[in-house]
Amino acid sequence: MIPLSVVGLMYFRKKGRSLAVKDRKALESQFGEAIRNVEAALKAGYSVENAFVQTGRDMEKQYGKDSFICRELEAIRRGMVLNITLEEMLADLAARSGSEAISDFSKVFAIAKRYGGNMPEIISSAAETISLQIETAEEINASLSGRRMELNIMRIMPFGIPAYVGLTSPGYFDSLYGNTTGILLMSGLLLIYLAGFAIGDRVLSKLEEG
Repeated sequence: MIPLSVVGLMYFRKKGRSLAVKDRKALESQFGEAIRNVEAALKAGYSVENAFVQTGRDMEKQYGKDSFICRELEAIRRGMVLNITLEEMLADLAARSGSEAISDFSKVFAIAKRYGGNMPEIISSAAETISLQIETAEEINASLSGRRMELNIMRIMPFGIPAYVGLTSPGYFDSLYGNTTGILLMSGLLLIYLAGFAIGDRVLSKLEEG
């Protein structure tokens, strides 16, 4: 029970990280679409601040009011009402999201705003960069999905094979579980299995997180 309780804790920690990564990638994808809307609004004659406000309305129609990007754009709108600069709001979003793509855009945007420049062109270039990063990440995840399936099969096999043998040949494993030596040996093997489980999962998770 003690080793399996450790597995349970590992699972919930992993699940939390997995959900966080999934949310971050969803936000990145929606943010890339939002930046393209900002670019279109700028070309239509909106100021940068108003372009973000208008984009919030457009994103609400596309993704819904409760989507990640709509909540963030609404927070940006409210921040600007309180005289917090757009650069500060984007920097805060980048820090909270942990997204490298959003962080890069925030830095480029702050420099362009401070020193001037062709804002539609800068935002267009940033949007293309974000889209490329997202596409690359999706390709990597697709290639890793096969490895994830292989790892899951390897996880099941150490339990599946003994279960099959135990059902087809009752008493076959009695020598391994019916005495102290066998129990210690199998407990040691279980610990090795758990270590391999953790290492394999950690390596794949790191690759998936990018």
